[in-house]
Amino acid sequence: MAQTTLYEVAERAGVSLATASRVLNGSTRKVGQELSERVLAAARELRYTANGPAQAMARGHSNTIGLVVADIADPYFTQIAAGVIEAADAHGITVTMGTTGRAPGREAEHLAVFRSQRARGVVIVGSRVDREASPTAPNTHASNTHASNTDASNTDAPEGSDADALRAELDAYREAGGSVVLVSQPIDDLPTVEIENRKLAAELGRALVDQGHRDFAVLAGPAGLLTAVDRTEGFRNGLRSRQVALAKDRIVAGGFNRAGGHEAMRALLARNDRPGCVFAVNDVMALGAVAAIREAGLRPGVDIAVAGFDDIPTLADVHPSITTVHLPLREAGQAAVELLLDPDGAPGSPITGEVLLRESTHLATPSA
Repeated sequence: MAQTTLYEVAERAGVSLATASRVLNGSTRKVGQELSERVLAAARELRYTANGPAQAMARGHSNTIGLVVADIADPYFTQIAAGVIEAADAHGITVTMGTTGRAPGREAEHLAVFRSQRARGVVIVGSRVDREASPTAPNTHASNTHASNTDASNTDAPEGSDADALRAELDAYREAGGSVVLVSQPIDDLPTVEIENRKLAAELGRALVDQGHRDFAVLAGPAGLLTAVDRTEGFRNGLRSRQVALAKDRIVAGGFNRAGGHEAMRALLARNDRPGCVFAVNDVMALGAVAAIREAGLRPGVDIAVAGFDDIPTLADVHPSITTVHLPLREAGQAAVELLLDPDGAPGSPITGEVLLRESTHLATPSA
């Protein structure tokens, strides 16, 4: 059966082809109510399906938004993506998602595709990278194997020419009428849903000291990745506020994933002075650390305390339950969509969370 054409709808409704197009393809030009009702009734009778590209041309944009994440397999990004999709669906908007695989240049590539598709807006989720910043422990890597080799491949944002390409594409997209919102750290003046990584990590550090822990190490993620840097520095500041020092050689860089946490923890365990409490800057790294502790014949939460950050759903299935910082990640995704649809509105307050003390750290005995 041949698909009904717009011409046939116009003929059935007794209007011009241009009028039918304005009604069905979402043009900003107004059509009288009586004519609109006739066109819509004819479209229903003929089971007409609107042409998406034609609608986008008429409106200047499609009824979709783009979503760019670093790694959809990472529960952190999955939760934010779920929030974006839920909020978009409430507005009758479809989400098209692209993943960068943590490759620096892919953000600009995805943005170019969304611009060509006339996407109404784009949400980009991922930490920025500052290659000029001095990392907390510039020469401290987990090992010469997997963790150190994955630093570059696990950065969530471009640097150098990649950053220039992204900024150029952002300018072109906005000049074409598109809106962009970031989740994590800002780029220039772009609207951003920021997360209080530094503040929350400091709160976690203080809470662990108050439990009685004094001997710490940090699985810090890749050097220069701002989310990891903020969490590491915030944690260190929290310890310092309780007069507890964190030695630089106890800050171990590695991949921002389970494998990175596993290798970094193995490197710590290979030393003669294993730490009493380990903070991994995200939960998937903490899960890797727990596995490494068990492989060494030790008990996580008993022989070595472990804490993470994010409170991903996977933690519900882990024993012992992992101390972490809960972030309302779905709400972050929802806030990004609301900001995207109201670009003239002021960004809301930064996304905050709370420290959740669980079995993996509760066994310390407070010092006298």
